Amino acid sequence: MRYEAGEDERTEKPMIPWIELDSASIPGEAATLRLKQRGAEFSIMLGSNELMNSRLYGSEEALAELAAERIAGRKAPAVLIGGLGMGFTLRAALAVLPADARIIVAELVPAVVAWARGPMADVFKGALDDPRVEVVTGDVTALIARSKGAFDAILLDVDNGPDGLTRSSNDQLYSLSGLAASKAALKKAGVLAVWSAHPDDRFTARMKKSGFATEAVSVRANAKKRGRKHVVWVGVN
Repeated sequence: MRYEAGEDERTEKPMIPWIELDSASIPGEAATLRLKQRGAEFSIMLGSNELMNSRLYGSEEALAELAAERIAGRKAPAVLIGGLGMGFTLRAALAVLPADARIIVAELVPAVVAWARGPMADVFKGALDDPRVEVVTGDVTALIARSKGAFDAILLDVDNGPDGLTRSSNDQLYSLSGLAASKAALKKAGVLAVWSAHPDDRFTARMKKSGFATEAVSVRANAKKRGRKHVVWVGVN
């Protein structure tokens, strides 16, 4: 039991237990994602590691906002988001991009898209139904490789950042060759924005070596600007 103090007295409130709603395999990996719910809160887990939580989304919003600032004023901007997650980056992008924008979201795990339209529909608030949005089920690395000069911005929230956790092949996305592919997929003065749970000086160096004018921005995980810090790299082509 947890005790919470009121204004005049302490009241006893039971802890709400987590309930596992569903699980899904990750293509090409033995690992399994699990969707859990506690009241109105959702969590996506990989083993004992929490990949994302519906209460902590400030840095995911910053990923979209920082990129959008750098392409502001462009006509009909095309934006690729790698990783659907809980939709916070997508929702933030929709809030700041113009009505003529086109947003492609690449999500590797089909179940994550199903969760967005099912148990987490209230979290997504209809974002997938916006006419500017197209969801592609598949590997964002392959999509980037076949796209030449296609995007004004690429936003990557894949895995735990450059230090892969869920899928070993994600390391390719953040390698020198992967960064070169992202650079080739961007238009002139396009933006590559990368989310990470942790700072990584080696990745900063790789982005710079790949020809991006790079800034590593420290952002709060909590939308209320409190709590632990994450990192968003912003690189201009």
